[in-house]
Amino acid sequence: MTDPHPQAQTPLPTVPVLNVANGLTVFRIVLVPVFLVVLFVADGTETAWRIAAFVIFAVAAITDQIDGRIARSWGLVTDFGKLADPIADKALIGAALLGLSILGVVPWWVTAVILVREVGVTLLRFWVVRHGVIAASQGGKLKTLLQSVGCGLLVLPLSGVAADMALWILYAAVAVTVVTGLDYVWRATVLRRTASVSE
Repeated sequence: MTDPHPQAQTPLPTVPVLNVANGLTVFRIVLVPVFLVVLFVADGTETAWRIAAFVIFAVAAITDQIDGRIARSWGLVTDFGKLADPIADKALIGAALLGLSILGVVPWWVTAVILVREVGVTLLRFWVVRHGVIAASQGGKLKTLLQSVGCGLLVLPLSGVAADMALWILYAAVAVTVVTGLDYVWRATVLRRTASVSE
């Protein structure tokens, strides 16, 4: 016999957009122009200011790891965070690459390849956002790690073998960046096609 007064289902709690994880993401975005200003003090030639720029870059990069873990472990995952977090990463890496290329530390072709990929993926995210959000792959996480390590080391006033090693890390990042970019295009296309069929 059917219960004439079925118990109403408890609605799932809504995660507020204003939370610690998203706050760290916004903080990382705010650090980007601060990082650039410090990097270009004295035309990027003074060791103390380059080290200061590295510290700012490192703090921003570390918040990327912290906000993701907080969002997952505290149940603070939001659509805003899913979109803003990778945009914040791209803004930081893009600023570092442009700054380092202007200073003659990183070849312009490296910056161009990485930025074209990152801008393209960002546009793809908006292209498929109403159908779903594509989670970062392991390759994407490796790409972010290599880019962050390579750029971070090159922000320091390195020379000789140390500078060459940092540059090779960035070259490896370029390779992973291209491969993961192609993978993202494929997954975005499949998501759109699947969504169109289901509609």
